[in-house]
Amino acid sequence: MSPSRPHAARRPAVGARPPHAVHVLGGGPAADGTYVPSARTAAHARSLASGLTARGVRVTVCTRHDAALRHSFTGTGAEFTALPGRSEADAVARLRAVCAEADLVHAHGLRAGLLAALALGRRRGPVPLVVTWHALPRAGPGHASRTDAAHDLVTRLLLRRVARAATVVLGTTTELVDAARRSGARDARLAPAPVPLTGAVPAPDREDAAAPDRLGSTARAGLGVADRPLLVAVGRLDGRRGHGHDTALTAARAWRGLTPAPLLAVAGEGPGRDVLQRRIDEERLPVRLLGRRDDALRLLAEADIALQPTRCRGPSLVAQEALRAGVPLVAAASGGVPELVGTAAVLVPCGDADSLASAVLGLLADPARRAALGAAGRARARTWPGEDDTAALVLGVYDEVIRAAADR
Repeated sequence: MSPSRPHAARRPAVGARPPHAVHVLGGGPAADGTYVPSARTAAHARSLASGLTARGVRVTVCTRHDAALRHSFTGTGAEFTALPGRSEADAVARLRAVCAEADLVHAHGLRAGLLAALALGRRRGPVPLVVTWHALPRAGPGHASRTDAAHDLVTRLLLRRVARAATVVLGTTTELVDAARRSGARDARLAPAPVPLTGAVPAPDREDAAAPDRLGSTARAGLGVADRPLLVAVGRLDGRRGHGHDTALTAARAWRGLTPAPLLAVAGEGPGRDVLQRRIDEERLPVRLLGRRDDALRLLAEADIALQPTRCRGPSLVAQEALRAGVPLVAAASGGVPELVGTAAVLVPCGDADSLASAVLGLLADPARRAALGAAGRARARTWPGEDDTAALVLGVYDEVIRAAADR
C-alpha cells in the first residue's frame, strides 16, 4: 500500500509568513454529550501536526476541550483551540473565527469535515478544505428496519456533503478513496495514516531477531497461560448480532477440546459484553473477556496468534501491531486489512466461524508456518510509509491546493 513518493514540498521562504493550517478533529459521541476523536485519529493528527510544524507550517488544532488532548498537541508545537461540544452551531461559530486567517483547513473524519464545510461556507475567497477519511461510518445497528434505513440515508447524505465540499479527500485505504469518489469527491487520493510506534512491539527492522519469549511473559502468567497457547483479540465488544467477537466465540468451540486448550483473551469493552459472557459460561468456551486494558497492545505482542475477527471500517491497528511484532495474524478480510497485510497474514471471510477456526487450528499445528508468517509480517511492516513520509505527502498536497487557490 505504499503510495508514490510525493514531490518535495518546499519550506516557506526565509522571512515569509508560514502557511497556517487549521486541523479539525471530530469523532464519536461521548457520555457527556461531546464528540471524542478516536485514539487512532488523535494519534495520526498529533503525528501529522509534529511533522508539519517541523517543516515550517503553523498548525492550529480545533477539537473538544480535553486537557490531555491539549497537552499532547501543544507538545508538537501546534496551537490548540477548544470547540464547544454540545451545540454544533456554537462549534461552527468558534471554528469560523479560528479559520478567519487560515490558508487551509484540514478536517479529520466526517463530522469534522461537516463542521469545517459549514464554517467555511460564508468565507469570501477560496480556502482549500482537505478532509482525511479514516474509516467509513458504521452501518445501521442491526436488522433491517425503518430506523436503519433512515440511519443509512443520513450517512449517505453526510458522505456526499463532505466529499463534495472538500478540495481534496485523503483516504487512508483504497476502499475509502473509492467511497469518496462514489460520493462525488472532486479529487480523492490515497494517504495512509501510520500510527506512531507504541513501544509495545519489537522494531520492524529487526526481522532476524528472535521471537519474544512468550512462555516467560509476566502478562501471560497473569492470565494463567504460561503453559498453553494464547490467542489475543483487541476491539470494542459491539452489541450487534453477528459481530466479529460472536464469530470468534463460535470458532472457539473447535479448539476447546485440545490439550492444553488455547485461551482466547479479548481486550475491550462495549455493550455486547454481557451477551458474550453468557455464551462463554453456557458453552464453557476457552475465552476470557479482559475488559479495557492499558497493556492490550503489549499483550497482543506476546500472543501465539493474533485475531482480528471483527469487520474493519478502516486501517486496523491490531493488524498493524501484530505484524510489527512478528505475531501470526488471522483476520477478517474487510476494510483496509487485505491492503495492509498483503500475504503476511491469514485472511478469512467476515462472519465465517468455520474458516476462522480452521485457520487457527492450522497455525496451532504448524510452528514452522507461524514462524514464517511472523517473519513475513515484520518484512511487510517495513514497506509501510512512516510518519515522516506521510507528513511530506500531506505538505505536498497543502502546497498544491494553496497555490491553486491563490491563482484563482
